[in-house]
Amino acid sequence: MSWKPEADEIERRRARARQQGGEDAVARQHEKGRLAVRERIDALVDPESFREQGQVAGHTEPDDEGGPGAFAPANVVMGTARIDSRPVVVCGDDFTIRGAAYSAVGLKKGLYADELAVRRRLPLVRLLEGGGASVAGTGGQKGRSGYDMTAPPSLNLLAHDALAIVPVVCAALGPVAGFPAARLVASHLSIMTRNAQVLTGGPALVERALGEKLTKEELGGPDVHLRSGVVERVAEDEADVWRQIRSFLSYLPTNVFETPPRGECSDPASRAEEELLSIVPRSRRRAYKMRRLLELVLDAGSFFELGARYGRSQITALGRLDGHPVGILANDGHHDGGAMTADGARKVRRFVERCDAFHLPVVSFVDEPGFMIGAEAERVGTIRAGMEAMFAVLQTHVPWYAVVVRKCFGVAAGIHLGAGPTTVAWPSAESGALPVESGVALAYRREIEAAPDPAARRRELEEEISKAQSAFPRGEDFGVHDLIDPRETRPRLCDWVAEVQPGLATLAREAPRRYTLRP
Repeated sequence: MSWKPEADEIERRRARARQQGGEDAVARQHEKGRLAVRERIDALVDPESFREQGQVAGHTEPDDEGGPGAFAPANVVMGTARIDSRPVVVCGDDFTIRGAAYSAVGLKKGLYADELAVRRRLPLVRLLEGGGASVAGTGGQKGRSGYDMTAPPSLNLLAHDALAIVPVVCAALGPVAGFPAARLVASHLSIMTRNAQVLTGGPALVERALGEKLTKEELGGPDVHLRSGVVERVAEDEADVWRQIRSFLSYLPTNVFETPPRGECSDPASRAEEELLSIVPRSRRRAYKMRRLLELVLDAGSFFELGARYGRSQITALGRLDGHPVGILANDGHHDGGAMTADGARKVRRFVERCDAFHLPVVSFVDEPGFMIGAEAERVGTIRAGMEAMFAVLQTHVPWYAVVVRKCFGVAAGIHLGAGPTTVAWPSAESGALPVESGVALAYRREIEAAPDPAARRRELEEEISKAQSAFPRGEDFGVHDLIDPRETRPRLCDWVAEVQPGLATLAREAPRRYTLRP
């Protein structure tokens, strides 16, 4: 007696799973400019590195003779693989099978991807396209889906564990609604393609519930969610998604128990750019290109921005200094003067928590005029969001290095300084309780109004206060640790980031005390 018939049946089911939804369904996917899930995985991971789990998961309908009939594979594909030679867990929705509407088995496979990533301490990459479970039902029962009352808690607990332990990257590669949309944002990096939409509820549901008739693009296209903060990066096509995923993971350790990997660097640590000496205008009213400044300081080509169109007064990015990964925090004076808005504060909080989790030292380039003011700022609770960001910053364990480029005013400036930072200032730096113009207007209003020439007196007071707020008095009283020539910034930072590496290794060793897995 042999088990060959059963072994043959296993292979038959595997072959059927590799066909996905069939040739016609795959062709329709291609017509939309999208790859099928197995093509996506092959394009993302190192060649021949994917090791699938649960390939024969699905369901069968018995034939007329009671034997195994047609096998329908689950519409979730998952397993382990390698990206740039590093092991990862990959999980993708198969839109060619029932529009990727989750069955009970598909839901289990998706949840197991979280569990596998946590237990093996491997980064998790999710490739999303679908609308969650369907009320059309499974097993011939209308309204019955893969959800039950234990599904949301299971999702939340496993997603929480994964976010606390390993890098999680999620990409929206087509319509993503409901449950998959929740998965998308339960990540350290969320990406969407230009032809994707992310929706809490689709057009039909919105029209039925609220009477609003909107397209998928109007509800949840890239222009919507780059500004909402739901996604942090947009990709021109799927090939661009793969490039961005690989790049993001290259900055992070495999898990919180390791330190970030140092990359190769041919950019001299001693590089001192002459352009930095004049990049900040002498006029306080003129903005400048902070991103250009960052490019002049960081390793060439290493600037990887996150959330560029959300909370736009604040710049958050990953970068490298002499090959060492770092988190970058900066102000963009072209938006709200660089002031800390509610959205900007939420963006900063999320960013510093991510840097702290993965032991990325934070380098802050400070040009902060203070919290945003006005009726709209009060309406959205700017001060609450700002203080929540402040508390997140003060709880970080990673080293901080603050370069005061220009403005450093008020409580909001503290958000940029971290906990126990090394702080240096450029000659263009100015600091105090309030910026010069608003401080003079507030403190000397009566004196200005009583002067024979109010405008002239205002200018005199502004000049006087400006001298007191300059970097040199701060340097004299050790209010900053040093004043530096802007051209020295890169060499100083490269020396610093090398010095703090042993401390990062200590943080990684202490991670088991900070992140406890449930038994």
